[in-house]
Amino acid sequence: MQTDSFPGKRSSWPRWADFLRQRGLETFAAWTLEALAPLSTVGAQLLHFGSPLIRPAISSAQIESLADLLEDPGEARAFAAFLREEVNL
Repeated sequence: MQTDSFPGKRSSWPRWADFLRQRGLETFAAWTLEALAPLSTVGAQLLHFGSPLIRPAISSAQIESLADLLEDPGEARAFAAFLREEVNL
């Protein structure tokens, strides 16, 4: 899948979806994004706060991108829908 067709922040979505699919977590991740939507801003702040601990495993750009996704409810819903589409392919 080409990432060139996804604008800006969404360019990492296919990579994230592949990561989740390899571990069988794409449906769980989509459900979690939808079910915990009211707490997503708190999750984004925890990512920002915990980034020094997470950084060895995940790049700063990926942490920032995930935090941005969580801070925007529309983007979180769109990513959950993207994950569900990936499951149905």
